[in-house]
Amino acid sequence: VVSTKEQKTIHVLVKRIAMHAKYHKHYTTSKKYAVHDETGKAQVGQWVQFEECRPFSKTKKWRLTNIVK
Repeated sequence: VVSTKEQKTIHVLVKRIAMHAKYHKHYTTSKKYAVHDETGKAQVGQWVQFEECRPFSKTKKWRLTNIVK
């Protein structure tokens, strides 16, 4: 979780490692998701799990399932 400034919304940064097809070098890519947090329990720095659901808004199409750590 990188941001909890909005009401009932958290922003989650997902990083992954990919390999270049031609040069076979590893590089990291990241993407930010706007996740619906109904109770507001998630805090910045925590690891969370989320799932796809119906759209809550233009950018918010994910729902928080649980807090990992």
